[in-house]
Amino acid sequence: MSTERRRRRRGEPLLLLLVVAAAAAAVVASAQDAAPRVRFYRATCPVAEDVVLEEMRLILMEDATVAPSLLRMHYHDCFVQGCDGSIMLQSRKGKTERDALPNRSMRGYDAIERIKARLETVCPLTVSCADIIAMAARDAVYLSHGPWYDVETGRRDGNVTVAEYVENDLPPPDSNIVDVKTFFSVKSLDSKDIAVLFGCHSIGTSHCGPIQKRLYNFTGNMDQDPSLDPAYAAELRKLCPPPRPGDDDDAGVPGEGKTKVPLDPGSNYTFDLSYYRHVLATGGLFQSDGSLLHDPVTRGYVEKVANASSPDEYYADFAAAMVKMGRTDVLVGDLGEIRPTCGVFVD
Repeated sequence: MSTERRRRRRGEPLLLLLVVAAAAAAVVASAQDAAPRVRFYRATCPVAEDVVLEEMRLILMEDATVAPSLLRMHYHDCFVQGCDGSIMLQSRKGKTERDALPNRSMRGYDAIERIKARLETVCPLTVSCADIIAMAARDAVYLSHGPWYDVETGRRDGNVTVAEYVENDLPPPDSNIVDVKTFFSVKSLDSKDIAVLFGCHSIGTSHCGPIQKRLYNFTGNMDQDPSLDPAYAAELRKLCPPPRPGDDDDAGVPGEGKTKVPLDPGSNYTFDLSYYRHVLATGGLFQSDGSLLHDPVTRGYVEKVANASSPDEYYADFAAAMVKMGRTDVLVGDLGEIRPTCGVFVD
């Protein structure tokens, strides 16, 4: 073999490595370009966030009670198959996420469709339903006197939805702190994130169903949760009698009844720090709220926020936690789709 051929052969592995490295770098760069980021629609639909906020103002002027539902929708969407808008999909056979028991009382689907329809008139097939849900949740907080924060956008929509995944992925209201930490850790959310995100309960109401066990049959012996403040429990028992046959709510959820109780009494439509003061003083409405007091990290955070003289630190923590949750298993680039309506039927 000639000297020149040997030189070429020795150089081939190096050349191959350089080609592979360049290809890998291109893939990483492409993934970074596709990843959700602030002002993703700056070039393709620069008015997107303005349109969402404008529609949200009108929606909440018509019905302020939709705000907590839209915040809850973002959480339920992200925890089940990631933040992909799949919670909006519909099934004639009752097989979608929105058909699952924890979502049967969900409201706000029409609000998301309304925003989507408006965006389709100005930027057709551009803004995903998943991003609309994330922006609407932020605006729901902001318009409830909470903080404004930058939302990362660029998610695409999933077209797969399975009702069974909902109960597997969402911690129920009667979860203890061990269960809550397990559910959240699967989504790469830590104890501080738990304590911060539970502040979403600063706004909204609940039917009686999720707390009846806590009030009337906590351990199966017709007893009350001993960690619940007795005076607060007495108030709740006046509003929520023991479950009776036929107490289904309008969505047909057994034992829910039509009565609603505030998550944060006296401040249930203002996003502020009073939720933490309420949990510290009474144990909160849900067992999962009270569970924050049973872990040193989450309890320490509750105590700090409950005694804070300013909401600024909490608002910054909330913004960071919401952005972190909003990155859960997102679809980007060539994955997922952008559809003209959010609630299409899958069957």
